[in-house]
Amino acid sequence: MESVTGIFDTRTAAELAYDQLKRAGIHLDKLTVLTPGSQDHMDKEIQTVPIDSSEQPGMGAAIGALLGGGVGITGGSVLMALIPGVGPITALGLLGAAVLGAAGATVGAAAGGKIEKSSYEGLPEDEIFVYEDALRKGRSVLIALADDEPSASSVREVLKQAGAESVDAAREQWWTGLRSSEESRYAKSGGSFREDEEFFRLGFQAAMHARTRWMEFDQVSGEMNAALEDVQRRYPGKDVEEPFTRGYRRGREHYQQLCDESRKAA
Repeated sequence: MESVTGIFDTRTAAELAYDQLKRAGIHLDKLTVLTPGSQDHMDKEIQTVPIDSSEQPGMGAAIGALLGGGVGITGGSVLMALIPGVGPITALGLLGAAVLGAAGATVGAAAGGKIEKSSYEGLPEDEIFVYEDALRKGRSVLIALADDEPSASSVREVLKQAGAESVDAAREQWWTGLRSSEESRYAKSGGSFREDEEFFRLGFQAAMHARTRWMEFDQVSGEMNAALEDVQRRYPGKDVEEPFTRGYRRGREHYQQLCDESRKAA
């Protein structure tokens, strides 16, 4: 299973591409569109969640009242959540529930009971921070899980024709937005940012991994060391450890700051 992602400037463009992929035969469980929304919009959608035969009356409101935000689901198609560090998000489909859950949103029982482990196969948890950055900027994210490379190539072509930006380009935008302030901070604490930037950035990105970024530092030190060793193997003879470790610690601080800011804004 291979993940293919497109970043769109508008929800309408993302949903049109979603419809194209659906008509092309991509299964609904392997497609999702994530879109940002205001708290008022999320509250209104939760209140209007229709009830199917498996749900008790008031389920939509009950899900919306879950601690830390929740996810409501209607016939496996419409989801709403609060993502730490991002805010209110709406998503389509069970793949959307998987992405939201991996990002740290609380998944309601109505959705959680329907999510199979297979929904997570191919889910790029190390890219979720890029999706979140796009959502914070008001953009929409389409994610498709393709069965093989020919299918993935077809999805990429549809997204390109629909005007989507690639996740690699969005990642570069993310770093461009941070680079100036991080360079200034780095210089104040000593060291040459110009020489160390590549490895500092790799450490920063590793710290943003959805699986570990919410854990205490002593819980993820092993993960950090494993990531560091991987970079050292890729760049033999390079002075990697100090800038990578500084980047990792700074990435964790940055994510905590985003979460604190989103809580204050709620």
